[in-house]
Amino acid sequence: MIRVLIAVVATLLWSAVMFGAGWAWRGDRAEVKTATRDAGDAKGEAKAQAGAREIEHTQGQVLANIGAKHEEDRTAAQAVPAAVVAGVRDGSLQLRDDLATCSTDLLSQAVAGTIERDAHAQLRAEVAGAVVQVGRDADNHVGAAQAVIEADRADPEQAKP
Repeated sequence: MIRVLIAVVATLLWSAVMFGAGWAWRGDRAEVKTATRDAGDAKGEAKAQAGAREIEHTQGQVLANIGAKHEEDRTAAQAVPAAVVAGVRDGSLQLRDDLATCSTDLLSQAVAGTIERDAHAQLRAEVAGAVVQVGRDADNHVGAAQAVIEADRADPEQAKP
């Protein structure tokens, strides 16, 4: 009977040791799987961040190009009034009559002398130059704003320069 009892106790002890070893082995495998999954997640996140940075850099470059072009247009627009004034004075540009109607009162007055008419004609050319510059500046500004909106709404893959 003692031998049977020793065999049963030895079997129970052996089973307990094997259960503990299996449990530890299973835990180690689970930790390895978790570590492998975490490493894969970290690599995926790093790749996603790198992709996002590349897209941001590309979009930033596109917006910088739009801004540079807008500044070039603004610089070029500063010469417009002088060119319009010169064109009106040498006759290569003709102003429409609706701009002339604002000065009809001054021109129709009997007391307006030749000097006033000449000064008014010169002022008319300068006003036309300023009006053209304002219109061109507005067009350039709207064009740059539309380019920024299009670049912002574009597919990031298509936005690469």
